[in-house]
Amino acid sequence: MSARLDFLTQPTIATHVTKVAAGSHLSDSVLPATLQELCRLRASQINGCGVCVDMHVKEALHAGEDPHRLHLVAAWREATCFTEAERAALELTEVGTRLADAAGVPDDVWLNASKHFDEEQLAALVFVISIINFYNRLNVITRQPAGDYEVGQWSA
Repeated sequence: MSARLDFLTQPTIATHVTKVAAGSHLSDSVLPATLQELCRLRASQINGCGVCVDMHVKEALHAGEDPHRLHLVAAWREATCFTEAERAALELTEVGTRLADAAGVPDDVWLNASKHFDEEQLAALVFVISIINFYNRLNVITRQPAGDYEVGQWSA
């Protein structure tokens, strides 16, 4: 088995990884803010994290996302309003969130994502997915209440 990304030795990827790991959002130049929020929202829905669903709906709206599309994130496969790149990112988010279901991320899912995102964007996407799953688990395990988040409340 070989690594799909070498994010530890490539300076631009390592810089973005550090930002995401620190909890800050990536700039639109790496991944659009709306795409980041769609992925965070989808993982949070899967994990049943009310705090993060609340937060990422509000942050997505603030970033300019269409409310109609937010209502369809849970049914993105059937919805016609998502681009092929967004679909690839949402698919990677789902399998990256449900790792045990497929015993990892299947090659076809990775290859599909790599058609739409360069290596730097893929690394950023992987870390967005990884970090939101961490926060989802933290909030669910500790039973954090949802509904009171205000846009930018926890910005770095």
